[in-house]
Amino acid sequence: MTNESAVRYSSSEHVTVAGITFIADLAGALFWTEERLLVVSDLHLEKGSSFAARRVLLPPYDTAATLAKLRAVIARHDPRTVIALGDSFHDRDAHQRLDAADRATLSELQARRDWIWIAGNHDPALPHEIGGTVADEVRMGPLTFRHKPTGAQGEIAGHLHPKARVSRRGRSVERRCFASDGQRAVMPAFGAYTGGLNIRDDAFAAIFQTSAFIAHLLGDRQVHRIAASRCS
Repeated sequence: MTNESAVRYSSSEHVTVAGITFIADLAGALFWTEERLLVVSDLHLEKGSSFAARRVLLPPYDTAATLAKLRAVIARHDPRTVIALGDSFHDRDAHQRLDAADRATLSELQARRDWIWIAGNHDPALPHEIGGTVADEVRMGPLTFRHKPTGAQGEIAGHLHPKARVSRRGRSVERRCFASDGQRAVMPAFGAYTGGLNIRDDAFAAIFQTSAFIAHLLGDRQVHRIAASRCS
């Protein structure tokens, strides 16, 4: 890694859930150093080809871009285990549309590490031929990893694609973010073509019960910690 890329991707920001502290990676992943565990959510691989089948034409490079970003995160942290928190594939047949190069990249990333796919609402029946293991949820110590957030303590989930808008000096910036109150967290979507839901939406109020939680915004060079109540 060059010095430039080290600066670009460095992050001193952390997210703590139920007493467990994770590095908040600028790409939108969490890394549990002691367990060498990397968590990503909502890759939505092959979303572009899914839209193309419905005559909504998008550049067909989303899967390659998402896997390239994932490869960079894995290179930074060298995880022993990777958990993908559901909606890793955009639909039930998306894995069949992976081209040879993307299949090879995915196999390379899975090599020599445990890989766990959590089933999501877009990909509820993941096939074994994609490698790794499939689970509805994973429990480790005080933590539960699942796709849809329920608001339970110790929960790390995805599904909602949180984003936050911050206004300052007449300018408004909207970015993907981690949302957490220290007892539970919702991950940002990792996929190249994924949108987001504003953290001020009622869906987040149902999980956190109050606006007293933190948005960890994915900035250009660092992760910014901002109270959700300050976001618009």
